[in-house]
Amino acid sequence: MDVLVIGGSRYFGKRVIALLRKSGHRITVLNRGTSPVPDAGIEHLVADRDDEAALESVLADRSFDVVLDQVCYTPRQAETARRVFAGRARRYVMTSTVEVYEHEDSPVPLPETALDLASVAVDTGAPWDDPAFRDAYYGEGKRQAEAVFAAGSPFAWASVRVAHVLGGDDDFTGRLDHYVRRVRAGEPIAVPAVNRPATYVYVEEIAAFLAWAVEADFTGPVNAHSHGPLRTADLCAEIERQVGGRTVFQEVGVGESEVGEVSPFSFVRSYGMDNSRATEFGYSFTHSSEWLARAVSEAVGAAR
Repeated sequence: MDVLVIGGSRYFGKRVIALLRKSGHRITVLNRGTSPVPDAGIEHLVADRDDEAALESVLADRSFDVVLDQVCYTPRQAETARRVFAGRARRYVMTSTVEVYEHEDSPVPLPETALDLASVAVDTGAPWDDPAFRDAYYGEGKRQAEAVFAAGSPFAWASVRVAHVLGGDDDFTGRLDHYVRRVRAGEPIAVPAVNRPATYVYVEEIAAFLAWAVEADFTGPVNAHSHGPLRTADLCAEIERQVGGRTVFQEVGVGESEVGEVSPFSFVRSYGMDNSRATEFGYSFTHSSEWLARAVSEAVGAAR
């Protein structure tokens, strides 16, 4: 297949590209040119995805079997993509996030239908061009972007709601490293009084899932995560096992009347996902117990 990847220059994005190439697909990468493509043999198109005229120009008369959009963060970007790729893409796969469920608090894992995209209010006039605003409303931006595509697209559309990703010595987020350093030093780790478990996925597994999704033909949203939710305490216990140190949890208030900053991967709300839809499509996920030690080992190595 002829596949266009928008973004994908780092972390699990570059792993997806490697897997797609290994499967024999023709890969083109589109980005702003600030990052090189992962492999010199890959065609590289340079354009700012927020510049519709530049996108139209660089794409010219190209068309693709599948577009994998790794960096669609806002409804404005989704609307631009819907216009630009009309007639240029047979299928469009958007990399989304578990954070679209951030306002949920469910005692059971959430299926894709827990979020009614038809009821999501889309605000393209919000200051989405402001990086600080976009970061603060990351889940909302993804939620509205999905809603734009779901409202009607000129191509088959799917979104992959990615769980919290762990692993890789190139994890740029610093979230697991936050725990490695504090456990090793015995420093306090800020958590809410009631700290909910969450769903996770190993970096190599989400890359494999996205490569599989490119080749599949499902439409609509699908949750992607390993089996076996994890708690903050599970992460810290594995870190202690590997590096020693001591886990010191410090409870902070996060209610309406008292606000404290909690550590990453600490959750007041329960919005773990249900991956049944993906498994019904034939994908087989691992269990978090199969890779947690490896993910922590990679973070420990990077921290050194």
